[in-house]
Amino acid sequence: MKIEVTAGDGVSILRYKSERLDAHNSEVLKLKIKELFEGGAKNVLVDLAEVRFIDSSGLGALVSGFKNAVAYKGALALSGFQDQVRSMFELTRLNRVFDIYVSEEEALAALTGKK
Repeated sequence: MKIEVTAGDGVSILRYKSERLDAHNSEVLKLKIKELFEGGAKNVLVDLAEVRFIDSSGLGALVSGFKNAVAYKGALALSGFQDQVRSMFELTRLNRVFDIYVSEEEALAALTGKK
């Protein structure tokens, strides 16, 4: 599992480079999101394009990230869902909590206010 972070135009982009987001690796993602907000990031985009499987621990890491965004008066957006990941968000109704975008480009446009 690898996480790439880039920043620019007021958005920190976290690209999660693994097919699984589960109990074995979700803590790393949770801590990285928290670190970004503690470091002053206001807008964080988590790109999950490579994730094919997510479990409750992975969802919990993202919910924790959402709580950090609220605590630091920022925004957390998600992009790049594969079908199974999208289904998990719909099943748990977390799709009503998060700002979810089809692509990284669409998310960046929304977060920066540029179309």
